[in-house]
Amino acid sequence: MANPSFQRARSAENKQQRANALVEAARSLALETGVASVTLTAVADRAGVHHSAVRRYFSSHKDVLLHLAAEGWTRWSNTVCDALRAQAPVKASTVAAVLASGLDADPLFCDLLANVPLHLEHDVDIESVGTFKRVSRAAVVSMADAIDNALPGLGPGGALDVVTAANAMAATLWQVAHPPEALARIYAEDQAIAPTWALDFVPTLTRLLTATCVGLLAQATSSEAAKH
Repeated sequence: MANPSFQRARSAENKQQRANALVEAARSLALETGVASVTLTAVADRAGVHHSAVRRYFSSHKDVLLHLAAEGWTRWSNTVCDALRAQAPVKASTVAAVLASGLDADPLFCDLLANVPLHLEHDVDIESVGTFKRVSRAAVVSMADAIDNALPGLGPGGALDVVTAANAMAATLWQVAHPPEALARIYAEDQAIAPTWALDFVPTLTRLLTATCVGLLAQATSSEAAKH
C-alpha cells in the first residue's frame, strides 16, 4: 500500500530522488518476478507512493522499464568495450565470450531484451522511446567500434552484424534458459520436452556468436578477394 506519510516532492532535488526511487522499485520487482510481471501499481507500492503519483515522473510502467533497458545497454557496452580494449586484437571466440559473459552478468537486461521490442516500445510517450533509442544506438555503435578494432577483418558492417546477432540471440536464449518456475518443474518432470539446446545460456550463446564471427570474417575475406 502507499505510504500514508507520503509527501509530494517539491524541489527539483526531491523530484529526482522520487524518480530514482521509482526506478529502483521497478528494478527490484523485475529482478524478483520478471519484467513481464511489473505493473504501475506494483512499482508505486514498492516505492511507497500512490499509483497516481508515478505519472508525475513516468507515463507508465513501460516508461520506467525503458529507462532500465537504456541503463542496461550502456552497462553492456561499457563492459564489452573495456574488455576488448584491454585485449585487442583477439580471436573470434574471445569476442563471443566477452559479449556473452557481459550479458550473463546482467540478468535484468537480458530479460528486458526480449520485452523491449515486444511491448515496451508500444503505447509509450514518444519522447521516452526516442531517449531510449538514442542511448541504445550509442551503445551499439561503441560496441561495434570495439569489435571492429578487436577483429579488424570484420569491418564496420560485420562488427555491427555481430552486435545485432548477439542482441537477437540473447533475447530468445535467455528466456528459454530461464523459464518460469512452473515450466521449470514440468521440464524437470519430463526431460523429453525440455529445450536442452538453450538451457546453458553462456556456452550456447558463445558458440553461436563464435560461428557468426567466423562466418562474417570468411565472408569479408571472400568479398575482398573477389575485388582483385
